[in-house]
Amino acid sequence: MSVYDLVVIGTGPGGYVCAIRAAQLGLKTAVVEKRKTLGGTCLNIGCIPSKALLHASELFDEAGHGFEAMGIKVGKPKLDLAAMMAFKDEGVDGNVKGVEFLMKKNKIDVHVGTGRIAAPGKVEVTGEAGVTTLDTKAIVIATGSEVAPLKGVTIDEQRIVSSTGALSLDKVPKKLLVVGAGVIGLELGSVWRRLGAEVEVVEFLDRIVPGIDLEVAKQFQRILQKQGFAFRLSTKVTGIDTSGARLKATVEPAAGGDAATIDCDVALIAIGRVPYTQGLGLEAVGVALDPRGRVITDAHFATNVPGIYAIGDVIAGPMLAHKAEDEGVAVAEILAGKAGHVNYDVIPGVVYTSPELASVGKSEEDLKAAGIAYNVGKFPFTANGRAKVNRQTDGFVKILADAKTDRVLGVHILGADAGNMIAEAAVAMEFGASSEDIARTCHAHPTLPEAVKEAALAVEKRALHM
Repeated sequence: MSVYDLVVIGTGPGGYVCAIRAAQLGLKTAVVEKRKTLGGTCLNIGCIPSKALLHASELFDEAGHGFEAMGIKVGKPKLDLAAMMAFKDEGVDGNVKGVEFLMKKNKIDVHVGTGRIAAPGKVEVTGEAGVTTLDTKAIVIATGSEVAPLKGVTIDEQRIVSSTGALSLDKVPKKLLVVGAGVIGLELGSVWRRLGAEVEVVEFLDRIVPGIDLEVAKQFQRILQKQGFAFRLSTKVTGIDTSGARLKATVEPAAGGDAATIDCDVALIAIGRVPYTQGLGLEAVGVALDPRGRVITDAHFATNVPGIYAIGDVIAGPMLAHKAEDEGVAVAEILAGKAGHVNYDVIPGVVYTSPELASVGKSEEDLKAAGIAYNVGKFPFTANGRAKVNRQTDGFVKILADAKTDRVLGVHILGADAGNMIAEAAVAMEFGASSEDIARTCHAHPTLPEAVKEAALAVEKRALHM
């Protein structure tokens, strides 16, 4: 029998980072993982493999459509999909091995098997060798989320796929139907569109990327349509007929009305994710869940049962790997008697399409709903020197600042490399910066981040390059 200070169930970004920080602080720590490999959804079948395919497909698209205009003659690129998938798998393998190394380095015990909380302070692990009981002072639930099902539709990961199947198709579908215009649907839709698929997106709401600033979302949709995406908004999928050689999806207006049929070769179900708590024994030990199946926690990530904590996708808040990581660090520090904290006002979100869309803080809609007076500064990449010569002029930067104090409340970037540029905004907001602070900070020239400075100048109507 093993006795630990902390047992973490799940080794996604939240779980493994929590374990590392706890070990750094001197806590005897173990992790429980049901997969043979560490890293959770993110490293194995999520963020990491999708970024590999996004990167490879972007280069393929650029070689086919952008090189000649820059004087690079290579002819029409040929797709070797099997080799591209091997490239993706190699990237996943490297990251997974990296997490294994970090567990060894930090002397964290890894128990492979399915974890169940038998009682406060007791975790049962069912693995190949049978059942092991771990005694521990604290338990952190970091089991993440799983794909939200679509009523009446069965995912077989062959023709009707979740993000998992969409990352491993063995041929490019002639027509891909994407159900859901959120981050996952648009990222994976863009991978297959670049590789040659016709892509149609069906979304229940009257807009794409819900939660993102509406002005930004509308321009994003226009850019994607120019790339070849077709959108049906305010529409629901009521069923998919799999009996023929091609799939037949039945769609109808979200508000009700006449049904229509969409023929496709593959359908990607990407309507969101739901907390994964199956088999954890939460009901038996009395851990409270909210109506959406999320574990209820207080400001210190504690559940209603003493000694049991939860972080990441399994609790409230955005389902983002970096949010889970910050919570993992915070709860480890709290358990070690320190003051762990997460600032939920400064959690960036990124859509890794081309161009990228990155956002941190409040949207205009958020500020209007809260009755907060604000000023807006915008700057388009068409007026940025580096974007012009790089032929990356799609999009703009938008900064929202408090009308009274000038404190930056939200930053939204639609453009090439937005995911990296948003870090400047996050740092500025973490330090309570005003738009004036960003505007007065010297930015290197010629760079894309100069557009962030110009948008900050534009808050007071003094942008220099437009």
